[in-house]
Amino acid sequence: MMIPDISTVLEVVLIAVKVVVVTMILFGLPLPLTWLERKVAGHIQVRLGPWRVGPHGLLQPFADMIKLLMKEDIVPDRADKFLFTIAPLLAMVPAFAVFVAIPFGENIMLPVINKEVSLYIADMNVGILYILAISGLGIYGIILGGWASNSKYSLIGGLRSSAQMISYEISISFAAIGVVMLSNSLSLVEIVKSQGGSLLHWNFFYLPVGPVWCAIFIIGSLAEINRIPFDLPEDEGTLGAGFHTEYSGMKFALFMLAEYVAMVSVSVLTVILFFGGWNSPLPVPLPIPPIFWFVAKVVFFIYFFMWVRFTLPRYRYDQLMTIGWKILIPVSLVTILITGFMRI
Repeated sequence: MMIPDISTVLEVVLIAVKVVVVTMILFGLPLPLTWLERKVAGHIQVRLGPWRVGPHGLLQPFADMIKLLMKEDIVPDRADKFLFTIAPLLAMVPAFAVFVAIPFGENIMLPVINKEVSLYIADMNVGILYILAISGLGIYGIILGGWASNSKYSLIGGLRSSAQMISYEISISFAAIGVVMLSNSLSLVEIVKSQGGSLLHWNFFYLPVGPVWCAIFIIGSLAEINRIPFDLPEDEGTLGAGFHTEYSGMKFALFMLAEYVAMVSVSVLTVILFFGGWNSPLPVPLPIPPIFWFVAKVVFFIYFFMWVRFTLPRYRYDQLMTIGWKILIPVSLVTILITGFMRI
């Protein structure tokens, strides 16, 4: 029996620590994000937002968490109890698994162990393919949750979500292909490195196709994560709450957790693919750690998605399909051809 050397053991321990840290951060994200989203909604609608529970309503998310923990877990009589139970997990796990391949910054030196540590769990040479494949699995949780509830509203929400995913996953993939053509790599780390120097090297400023890719990616991502104006699987106005109409307590909380984690992952991917990742926008180096730029960009896009939610109205379902099939997919194909000719 071979005994692994100390460097191998240390590498495994570091990976395990990274997984635990990232998981804990993701589980804690809904607390500040729900408070921030309510505050953004309040200010957009000229009101205060959360105010009573704690100073400036800072304890409101904890009150919501306690409420969800204490709520009765109701399962409809004729529901498929097994699928009804695992559906929230099927929606949540892929949203977490995406972060295995996401890099958060450059390598850092840990003086405690005198070793250089990477700020990502794994640098996959097919990182974009992995993320697109794993993120698409979350749809099964929504479809099964809608079907297993034995509710017409939930079933319609699940069917809408499946059609929506098929429509917009294609345009998202085409937008990512444009980025791959520029960086000549599927690795997210290499894509970020290819955008170093200044903001003029970011893929967004690769004119004339860069802004088009970014717009297609953001619009398709809004549909993928079921955010207004494309939250047709929920659609409180006509479906009650869509695929999670019959859910309560912690099962409902898991669906909401998956939605917030998906919003963060989309913000992270937008920054990595189009806005230089952790690279500084300035051509002159400053004594600012790269992860600061990364977090600042991600926070900006999280705010952007919240702003869109409380600014734009919800589309009709036929409009949603029209945008996906008749606008985004043809435009993305044309931009790929233009990019190919520019690269030649």
